[in-house]
Amino acid sequence: MQTIEIYLLIAAFLLLLSVVASKLSNSFGVPSLFIFLGLGMLAGSDGLLGIAFDNVKLAQNIGTLALIFILFGGGLDTTWKAIKPVLRQGIVLATLGVFLTAFVVAIGVYALLDFSFLEALLIGAIISSTDAAAVFTILRAKGIALKKRLAPLLELESGSNDPMAIFLTVAILQIILFPQDSSVLMWIYKFFLQFFIGAVLGYAFGFVLPRILNRIHLSFYGLYPVFTIGWILLLFALSSMLGGNGFLAVYLAGIVANTKEFAHKKNLVGFHDALSWIMQITVFLALGLLVFPSQLPDIALPALAIALWLMFVARPIGVFLSMVFSKFSIREKFFISWVGLRGAVPIVLATYPYLVNFEHSALIFNTVFFLVLFSILIQGMSLPYVARWLKVESKKPKTQEVLLSPLLTSSLKQFYIEEDSQIIGKSIVELDIPKDFLILLIHRNNKYFKPTGSTILNAHDVLLIRYKDEKKYQKIIKKLR
Repeated sequence: MQTIEIYLLIAAFLLLLSVVASKLSNSFGVPSLFIFLGLGMLAGSDGLLGIAFDNVKLAQNIGTLALIFILFGGGLDTTWKAIKPVLRQGIVLATLGVFLTAFVVAIGVYALLDFSFLEALLIGAIISSTDAAAVFTILRAKGIALKKRLAPLLELESGSNDPMAIFLTVAILQIILFPQDSSVLMWIYKFFLQFFIGAVLGYAFGFVLPRILNRIHLSFYGLYPVFTIGWILLLFALSSMLGGNGFLAVYLAGIVANTKEFAHKKNLVGFHDALSWIMQITVFLALGLLVFPSQLPDIALPALAIALWLMFVARPIGVFLSMVFSKFSIREKFFISWVGLRGAVPIVLATYPYLVNFEHSALIFNTVFFLVLFSILIQGMSLPYVARWLKVESKKPKTQEVLLSPLLTSSLKQFYIEEDSQIIGKSIVELDIPKDFLILLIHRNNKYFKPTGSTILNAHDVLLIRYKDEKKYQKIIKKLR
């Protein structure tokens, strides 16, 4: 049997096993991340399959590529109207909250391990970001709905705090290795420069993407996902080359793009959601393969102590101090503190010291890996119970309102497209019509069909339109003539 066939067989087996094993997340509340990492460990050098994998650079590259599409997919699935009310608080949590958490963690690490404070701060930076994707998987599986402001805040924080953690890790590592070339003022300047360039490019690319998708009129749907993949890779590479934060750029691009309607939007959102899952499984398996489980017992006690310090001291301090002026209740702040699950990003960041031959690289990686496993298992499985205990679940209405069919509260009209109409050759999504102005059917060449956003309008088409407001209808019709 050829080597490539063996690799494909192993890859297929691990992917399929990961998908099937993820059902445990729904049945028992075990976070999917924990399952994927566990499968990687079982398949690694110390595991059942004995796959030898120690390429740290490859694992880091896989993690970087995966994070690009995970963040874009998360942004594309984020509704601007939902996060707008908590935008300021989410940004504060994702920046100041991350820094405060890293600093307080460093105090605990400095007391427990034989590290300098800068080295302790490096560990704090590595484990300062959260991964709330597992949180929503568990809450959805258990049928728990959070209060209106909590869910979007956690979603925004989890998607936007990774860039801050990456920046802190790289900055502290360079300060340790090259103290003569580093200064506080220089890194403050780099911080604002990175986030400014990343934000500007992210907004620009996210703003332009829907317009390109609406006007490109590709012959095959399969080319649209290919275009978005290339667009996001271009954005990340360009932002990084210009000194910006590429991770912030791709996340923001997803959010901005989702504010507009564009061709095949529903299918593209579904595609990037699936791509995010593939990337999550791939990076978690790769990181699981990279670790040697036999080395974890040696650091179990100090890593456990750091994990408890993070969960019960550092994260709550970071949350409460950064949210001191917010309107969230104490119960909600405690729940936000407990939702601070660590994910793949800390493990990826823990590979950075390896690549620069840092003295304590192995100790840092094993400590962070153990801490992540403990965090996602204990905090992840306890989330539903903590949500009920802190009473942060949304109240379900006792009575259900009977909603009338939209057809019973709307009017229907036909609209004929003349030969000189300005909308000929345009897709429906390019018309930028309100959501309550629906084109239900199109009559063309003696046939009726249901249109989509990418449907191109032709002369002599007859549109069946559903609308609610007569004045608004007449105003829109004038634009379409």
